[in-house]
Amino acid sequence: MSPFIGIILKIVSGLSFTLMSTGARWLSVSHENTPNYPVGQVVFFRSFIAMLVVFAWLGFYGQLRHVMRTSNFLGHVKRGLVGSGGMFFGFAALFYLPLPDATAINYVIPLLTVVLAALLLKEQVGVYRWGAVGFGMIGVAIMLWPYFYAGNSSATHTASYHLGAVFGLIAALFSAFAMIEVRKLTLSEKTGTIVFYFSALTTFLSAITYVVGLIGPEFAGLKFAGFKLADLKLAWLMPNMLDLSVLILVGFFGGIGQITLTESYRNAEPSVIAPFDYLNLIWALLIGWVLFNDMPDISLVFGAIIVIAAGMIIILRERYLGLKRCREKEIVP
Repeated sequence: MSPFIGIILKIVSGLSFTLMSTGARWLSVSHENTPNYPVGQVVFFRSFIAMLVVFAWLGFYGQLRHVMRTSNFLGHVKRGLVGSGGMFFGFAALFYLPLPDATAINYVIPLLTVVLAALLLKEQVGVYRWGAVGFGMIGVAIMLWPYFYAGNSSATHTASYHLGAVFGLIAALFSAFAMIEVRKLTLSEKTGTIVFYFSALTTFLSAITYVVGLIGPEFAGLKFAGFKLADLKLAWLMPNMLDLSVLILVGFFGGIGQITLTESYRNAEPSVIAPFDYLNLIWALLIGWVLFNDMPDISLVFGAIIVIAAGMIIILRERYLGLKRCREKEIVP
């Protein structure tokens, strides 16, 4: 294993996923002669193009012939459903939130994963990690306070921002469930198989939205928190060359992100490379400012710092426990 290479790959993975999200954010905003695209269409390109990239990667390693072999098909279906839910709601959040805000909300995923691991996997979670989760949730509350505080009259915190924050939290919950399912699958399944079935199922589910869009082009008449869901379009659009390029790049960077993330864990321990996830917020801040003139509120920055600190406590604690278990195995005859 090479920790340095693992760290570099983790950084490349984070930047790739941020560029993927940037493309989704771009497609959600109406530009000159360019409409905003439905979530299902963006998810389809993200999944289908990424699957082609992953196929090329598996073919390079000679693993393509065995990629569909599985002893836990139902587990892949469960992982695919919750993972697809995370992707759909995550992209929907990007349609209504600035890039830095949507990225910061994602940092609740490690906190929720600890909770779900204790509840579903019966993992022993001590006072340190429970304390970190509680501390992190305070940060989450600070980040989201401007979106839901009734007395906030800021023009930036409209009903659409409220909806985006809700979508972001739902996406984080789905993603945390997906992490639990992935943990289960790694006990018996190869990485390429896990990635293949996830990409295939997400491509299939997003393709269904094309048919749904033909039947009902939008959520007519429904409202949520004063926001008209009729603005959530379902009908797919014919992209121009620029938008088609962006749609393809969303999938390409998604595939590159998956590959480099997988390879990073081959070269370094999770506790070594996990802290570099938090560089994604820096990428999001820079790109959001340059491309979309998105500037986060001070509450989001302050809350994100608390959530990141909580995540670091969890990472360091898990590293300590991992080293402790290794020493105990060496001692026990």
